[in-house]
Amino acid sequence: MPVPPEPVLRAAVRWLEKLPASGVARVRALFTTHSDFSDITPTQYDAAFTWIKETGLLEDPHSGIPVQCRVFDAAMAHSGVAWFKDADLLVRRPDELPEDALRAAETLGLTEEQAYAQVNAVWGKVDTEERSRIGSAGELALLELLSASAEGRVEHVAAWSDGYGYDIFVDAYQHSAHLEVKTTVRRGRLTVYISRNEYETMLRDPAWELVTVRLTPELKLTAVAAVPKKWIANHVPSDRTVRGRWESCRLDIPPEVPEPGIPSLAPILVETASQLLRGGPGSSGGLNS
Repeated sequence: MPVPPEPVLRAAVRWLEKLPASGVARVRALFTTHSDFSDITPTQYDAAFTWIKETGLLEDPHSGIPVQCRVFDAAMAHSGVAWFKDADLLVRRPDELPEDALRAAETLGLTEEQAYAQVNAVWGKVDTEERSRIGSAGELALLELLSASAEGRVEHVAAWSDGYGYDIFVDAYQHSAHLEVKTTVRRGRLTVYISRNEYETMLRDPAWELVTVRLTPELKLTAVAAVPKKWIANHVPSDRTVRGRWESCRLDIPPEVPEPGIPSLAPILVETASQLLRGGPGSSGGLNS
């Protein structure tokens, strides 16, 4: 749904201000009969009520977050506008806010700075939730494919602990692979987050490998590739002093970096192994292709 029009946003604020003290019927009657609220039509009040239900704003009517901020956050998170999913790249300063965000902020009495802060917060929350959902799906999809394609033992160690520094363990005939899995549903952009524990595991564990998985929007596996350790080591931050230490970082991986398939697993793949894992002629190619 697009960002709601100005009257609906104002009506949403009024609903959320009045509902904690009165029932829906009484508040609706107030809006439709009292002259103080006649600047918004009954249809617009109804549209606003439907919208706040659909966006979950009614789930915590006594929230301590200012009503205007809650309405703005919902308008951004549920709008479906194209720019929002890349807000971390497209909106780096308040003066880069798109027109729809600025109009909503003005309607709700928020400054540019406040709107920018809210966009950052909402994007971060949505991105974290989406990465968790997609990441779990990617791990399970790769686990299923490996279980069917690799000779030997395949275990999803991340299912019982996140302390190993990798997600999937593969072991067969004196050959081991410790796979840290990062997943995307995007074409043309591959952004992954790596923790300090994952990075330090990479440095000391020769079997560690970063594997990137691309899923379709329906969460079907479509491509698998490996990111060279040397590239990772060259792009993580450096600790400048012993008093400062990074704990996680974001890596934006260019399309030419991932190597199709999982080269380290080639010796233990059965003859009929999926081309996605071999990275051969029948595979889907790189993650950004």
